[in-house]
Amino acid sequence: MKGNLRKMLGYYKPYMKIFWADMFFAALSALVALTIPLIVRYVTYTLAKMEPEKILDQIPYIAILSVILLIIDFYSRFFIGNYGHVMGAKMEYDMRAEIFGHMQKLSFSFYDDAKVGQLMSRVTADLFDITELLHHGPENLILSFLKIIGALVILININGSLAIAAFIILPFMFFFAFVLNKRMRRAFRRNRIKIAEINEQIEDNLSGIRVVKSFANEDIENRKFKIGNDGFLAAKKNSYKYMGTFQAGITFFTTAIQISVILTGSILIAKKGLDVSDLVTFLLYIGVFTDPIKTLVDFTEQFQNGYSGFERFREIMDIEPDITDAPDAVPLTDVKGEIVFDNVSFRYHDTNEKVLNHISLQVPAGSYIALVGASGAGKTTLCSLIPRFYDVTGGTIRIDGKDIRSLTLKSLRDHIGMVQQDVYLFAGTIAENISYGKPGAAREEIIEAAKNANAHEFILSFPDGYDTDIGQRGIKLSGGQKQRISIARVFLKNPPILIFDEATSALDIESEQVVKESLEKLAKNRTTFVIAHRLTTIQNAENILVLTDEGIAEQGTHKELLEKGGIYEKLYHTS
Repeated sequence: MKGNLRKMLGYYKPYMKIFWADMFFAALSALVALTIPLIVRYVTYTLAKMEPEKILDQIPYIAILSVILLIIDFYSRFFIGNYGHVMGAKMEYDMRAEIFGHMQKLSFSFYDDAKVGQLMSRVTADLFDITELLHHGPENLILSFLKIIGALVILININGSLAIAAFIILPFMFFFAFVLNKRMRRAFRRNRIKIAEINEQIEDNLSGIRVVKSFANEDIENRKFKIGNDGFLAAKKNSYKYMGTFQAGITFFTTAIQISVILTGSILIAKKGLDVSDLVTFLLYIGVFTDPIKTLVDFTEQFQNGYSGFERFREIMDIEPDITDAPDAVPLTDVKGEIVFDNVSFRYHDTNEKVLNHISLQVPAGSYIALVGASGAGKTTLCSLIPRFYDVTGGTIRIDGKDIRSLTLKSLRDHIGMVQQDVYLFAGTIAENISYGKPGAAREEIIEAAKNANAHEFILSFPDGYDTDIGQRGIKLSGGQKQRISIARVFLKNPPILIFDEATSALDIESEQVVKESLEKLAKNRTTFVIAHRLTTIQNAENILVLTDEGIAEQGTHKELLEKGGIYEKLYHTS
């Protein structure tokens, strides 16, 4: 916990000036609260004993002092509420940028297991609660402690016996708070987990809403959501049980303090050991004394929310990317495109079973290589190793004789273009999605790329042309149109190495033919890997590799493999 608190406090560093100003005005506000009862005591104890004329002479001074105190308190609270909140918003901004940037660095292996809804919860709800704690926590603490300490000193000076009557209850209150605090922390952390699960379920449902509606399974989704929602409600009920006990207990003890003071004060007045004005002042200060204790109660809930959120924030930030640049990594330049797999093996981190086993392969620059085989044979995995989406667990992959692990990730991936079966287009315009291949590209370059991808004509058929908004994930486009935009994106990138991962398998025959023409144009004079489901699309490949669980079982041209009458021949006649 100490380590996390140190890291949390580190986010104040860029804003120390505004932080100390915030603390200064919080202290001023506390001093005003401590001064008001002293004015009341002066009026009831000293002023009340003066002649009427002298009382009237003193009233203007009291009024001026009161107005000054009100102005000081007004501006102090304005500063805290305005500039203090801005400081909190800036820290939230910094933390959100930090966790988003860190997520960009995390490897595919992390996202294989991660759930988007839960990650969203950490970037939004958790960070809000953290910054609420970072902003309000220190000022609430300084306000509370100054009021408590100031009130204690004044209470002791007013009457020692009354002070003892008040303070004798405090140890019981603090012990009660300590015990409940531990239980609340566990309960609030459970709340965080449950709300993240609900976010995950909502994200999953909304992303697949068309599937839900096509199967008319809204009732099933509602039932699934009810299970998660019930779990969240149960967790909330548990945390509020502790919170309610805590708040009721603190209120019980603060009221007990007031009752103890009233009873003791009544006895002292009866014995002429206390002036009524002192009892009134004492009770006012008991209010000043117990009010910050209630603030500390609220702070406890705020701390539980914020700290449990920070723990979850750190869980992500403490994950180290599996794949990073080596300390001596160099940029990949002047790429010809020769790729060599030297005794390559691979297995996913959560299994001991190898997906690829001792693969050796030499691909000359500019070659057109096709990968076929049963599902699960490792075709996509083999291609994912080239841009280092995953790292080999054995052997070496070299591009133009250079081990890809000795190259910077950005330069490596800058020279590789991918067209996948599951096309992802971002919300925005067609032009914005094509320019993703080359940020900042001129409109002429975008149009040229679209023409090369056989996309220009259908784009111009839209009223807004290249400025057409395509909706979330390109929902307003057909499968073939989305695929051609993704190909245009790669044309614009203009990489020397290409990977087509079943890029046409989900298309109808007409769309497949258009996309196939675009892919063949794109592949010209580039080192190209094609993962094919329909074997009719790869008959022109220079080398076809047949992958099985044992590795490369067959390789050769389409004609050679058919004549061999092996695995490929059977796949061809059944595809």
